[in-house]
Amino acid sequence: MIEEGSKSSKSMVEKRQLFMEMRAQNFDVIRLSTYRTACKLRFVQKRCNLHLVDVWNMIEAFRDNGLSTLDHNAEINVSRLETILSSIFYQLNKRLPTTHQINVEQSIGLLLNFIVATYDSEGHGKLTVFAMKAMLATMCGGKILDKLRYIFSQISDSNGVMVYAKFDQFLREVLKLPTAVFEGPSFGYTEHSVRTCFPQQKKILLNTFLDVLMADPPPQYLVWLPLMHRLANVENVFHPVECSYCRSESMMGFRYRCQQCHGYQLCQSCFWRGHASGPHSNQHQMKEHSSWKSPAKKLSHAISKSLGCMPIGEPPHPVFPEAAERPQDLAHTTTLESPSRLDEEHRLIARYAARLAAEASNSTQRQLIAELENKNREILQEIQRLRLEHEQASQPTPEKAQQNPTLLAELRLLRHRKDELERRMSALQESRRELMVQLEGLMRLLKDEEQKQASQTGSSPHSSPSHSASCTMPMPIRSTSAGSTPTHTPQDCLAGVGDDVLDAFSQGVPRNLRNDLLVAADSITNTMSSLVKELHSVDDGLEDEEENMRNGREKVSSLKHSGKRQSTPSF
Repeated sequence: MIEEGSKSSKSMVEKRQLFMEMRAQNFDVIRLSTYRTACKLRFVQKRCNLHLVDVWNMIEAFRDNGLSTLDHNAEINVSRLETILSSIFYQLNKRLPTTHQINVEQSIGLLLNFIVATYDSEGHGKLTVFAMKAMLATMCGGKILDKLRYIFSQISDSNGVMVYAKFDQFLREVLKLPTAVFEGPSFGYTEHSVRTCFPQQKKILLNTFLDVLMADPPPQYLVWLPLMHRLANVENVFHPVECSYCRSESMMGFRYRCQQCHGYQLCQSCFWRGHASGPHSNQHQMKEHSSWKSPAKKLSHAISKSLGCMPIGEPPHPVFPEAAERPQDLAHTTTLESPSRLDEEHRLIARYAARLAAEASNSTQRQLIAELENKNREILQEIQRLRLEHEQASQPTPEKAQQNPTLLAELRLLRHRKDELERRMSALQESRRELMVQLEGLMRLLKDEEQKQASQTGSSPHSSPSHSASCTMPMPIRSTSAGSTPTHTPQDCLAGVGDDVLDAFSQGVPRNLRNDLLVAADSITNTMSSLVKELHSVDDGLEDEEENMRNGREKVSSLKHSGKRQSTPSF
């Protein structure tokens, strides 16, 4: 009894988990019911990972689980619903990269409890197929146009005309979603909902259906549906504008601009909560912006619009053929992530092109289509031929390697010689750098010694130079005694250097070593210059040999292409 009680309490906690997390987001502080409802349903969508499932993936799941052949009023139990949700989320994890995998069991549990709480509040353990399709098609990811087209295919007859009774059934099911997030008083179902959306009794085709539901503003009962999609599109939109109320230097999401107060703009958080400052009032009309345009872009847009270079208004959706079509279940449609999606698109394009060609009554149009198709085939063949030639040219073959073995051997020797000269030049550069450092140190030491001798001569002319000079700075040369600091005569400091330097310091009057040092530096520079010239001569030889080989290949290729051009038709 205790175990059964604990399981029951755990099940109740799991059922309430999603609603408890939603309440923790404090969405109820939003003063407008439309934004409040859209934010709550968007939270449920993301928390259950439904935003990662496209509407085409959802249609494929309906087909794989046999729902396309069932009647809309057929009922399924909770266990089968759980199986359908499992297939949806496990297929989702197969499409996602390993670094973005979701917790499948948690997503299934949260979504299952939300669906049961929404459509089986009385606890019968069953719900209709149409209710499940309407809920999942509305709450999944994807474009709102694709969702509405699928919904219309479910509520239209064989002539492609909307059935009012089926649309009424759709409103009953879809309006249970706002009620589930405690927004029923604002968007609950009433008997007048259908007439509110379509006040005039007339034949409703697909274009009319899309015009009404995607209008600005949409029908009052479904105004939260397009807003939920706009919320998803602006979650990461950045506006480099300061909020006039909270003084935030930037905005994320929506941006609202007052139509009466000049330059007064609010972030979505302040607008949703009804904040206002200064002369601005909540009664003023605000315009919602979902993107940011710089003043320069705005000016360019206004000039183009005034000059007639761009259309003033764009239609909310593409215009579909007015001819009545059979209701499309779209169960055969492949998913967007399917590997065969490109092949399916090519087949659809070919089928539409064939239909256009069959419907064209003008012989000129048919002839033009045939000519374009022939040119397209010829271009594709030429592209394929060039691709094969490029692949063959990029791959080394034994015939190419055996064209001129002597020349290839000479090229290898030249490259080897070039590598040796480069290594030698690097070594000489390193030696030159070390020698220049040594020369700089010797010149500094010589200058210090001359200054000391001059000062000693002026102060105590009877003192000996060998006892007055002491080294205070180590020589930057490589020797075994380089790490010790000299404390005696200059000869002790110059241990390990050349004889000329020692002779210079051993004489009474020191020699001027500046010219000798410059001569040494010039000798090093001349050696480097001769080495660079030799290296350049090797490079020129390599380039000449490669140019000869390249010219030979181009002559052979031109002969081959000239023979092919004679048989290739011109466009």
